[in-house]
Amino acid sequence: MGSIHVGLAAIGSAIGVGLIGMKAAEATGRNPGAAGQIRNIAIILAALAEGITFFAIFLEKFGR
Repeated sequence: MGSIHVGLAAIGSAIGVGLIGMKAAEATGRNPGAAGQIRNIAIILAALAEGITFFAIFLEKFGR
């Protein structure tokens, strides 16, 4: 099996971060007054999406 699940997790989290950025840009375009709040929420959600990759790496190294 190897590190396939780590790669899949990285691809999934990259897609998730891209979707978060896309929706944050759309939301900022619709409501420019809330740009600061939208940016903060998008950064937190992107960090959580990236965390999936770290969980996969952790399980690869120590899950046996």
